[in-house]
Amino acid sequence: MSKIKLIGNISVPYTEPKEKVEIANYFKKLGIDELIYTGEGSYDGFVDEIKYIAQNTDLPINVNITAKKFDDVKYTLYTGASRVCCNDGTGTNTSAEVELINQCSLRFGSDKIYINSSFAEGKLPILDLKEFKLVGAGGFVIYGYNKNYIEELKSFIEAVEIPVYVSTESLTNSKEIPGMLEATKELIKEGVDTLIINYTGYTSQESDPTAEYVNGIKALVAKDLNKDVNAIPFEDFKLNSDGLIPVIAQDYKTGDVLMMAYMNKEAYEKTLETGTMTYFSRSRQSLWVKGETSGHFQYVQELIIDCDKDTILAKVKQIGVACHTGSPNCFFTPLYKKEYDSVNPLKILEEDYNIILDRKNNPREGSYTNYLFDSGVDKILKKVGEEATEIIIAAKNPNPEEIKYEMADFLYHAMVLMVDKGVTWDDVVRELANRR
Repeated sequence: MSKIKLIGNISVPYTEPKEKVEIANYFKKLGIDELIYTGEGSYDGFVDEIKYIAQNTDLPINVNITAKKFDDVKYTLYTGASRVCCNDGTGTNTSAEVELINQCSLRFGSDKIYINSSFAEGKLPILDLKEFKLVGAGGFVIYGYNKNYIEELKSFIEAVEIPVYVSTESLTNSKEIPGMLEATKELIKEGVDTLIINYTGYTSQESDPTAEYVNGIKALVAKDLNKDVNAIPFEDFKLNSDGLIPVIAQDYKTGDVLMMAYMNKEAYEKTLETGTMTYFSRSRQSLWVKGETSGHFQYVQELIIDCDKDTILAKVKQIGVACHTGSPNCFFTPLYKKEYDSVNPLKILEEDYNIILDRKNNPREGSYTNYLFDSGVDKILKKVGEEATEIIIAAKNPNPEEIKYEMADFLYHAMVLMVDKGVTWDDVVRELANRR
């Protein structure tokens, strides 16, 4: 894909979280790279909404907030947001705002902290915004742009020399697309590397012109602006006798092998263009978009070629099941098997977490886990504290085996606490990743 990044604005007023997820997945289908969200109502309310959206879509989420204190930024990132975009208020920053941005960028990294601003009477507060850059802001998000402001925007981009996201004008009907594409072309030529696409709010996505606009931007990038593409040309692959290359599809998170199919040149290029796995059907002798009939699409996360350049590994987000039989994957018929230890240490904590969650939702008589839930959070906390103490005692013992047993007890009780508080392993792992 091109270097130009497209961000889908899911901040459609008066929509429920579930509807925002539907819009997010619609943007995903269009090949949008990230999402941007502006909270409505109380801070606590939209923090819960961001968390829901983050758990139900795998696109990175940028969040616009008016940050009053460090914890506003911290807890927004804790929801699973990839980046916080702090409003610059009136356009005249204060020492408190500058200090907050500095504190947050030092703690989380400048890439996590951007500044929102907007045109006021065709002008941007360039000097104030440059000060935010000096204290650690990693980029800017600019709203209120129209084609008359191109010279002001150009001056701003040259002055700040860090990423600038620009929200395109809102599209209301398909007749506006040619003019908007001309304006968009000008934006990209002047150095804008990220465009924010506003969802029009059409009740039917089939009649929504956003898709036509997004495809037009991709065509601009690929044809008119000659941005480089990292993908290897299809001609460099070693093909089979039918002129095809086999493709193995793998779940990008679990590593499960889902299916195997083939691509020709057109299918490969269509996959790169749309971000949706497209194969060549040997039986029908035609292109086949996986999920076009069933709705079980595969969204590309990564394509990798093997050492001989004769097989592609596609890491995908699978919607629904991969196999036409209804099986999660196509590999379920046993041919030969030896006895072996199939425990996957990378999955065991998640599997145990799910068992504990099931106990909470479907109580069983005599279950110790249900006893803890029924006893309340104070009892759970007491057990977590006791098990942490046991680890310390075991560590003083010369036999290291005792640590293993005590750590297992601690992790079990910690997971009961996590389930009780609605914290998942995904939440914890994301936070660990953010600290790298």
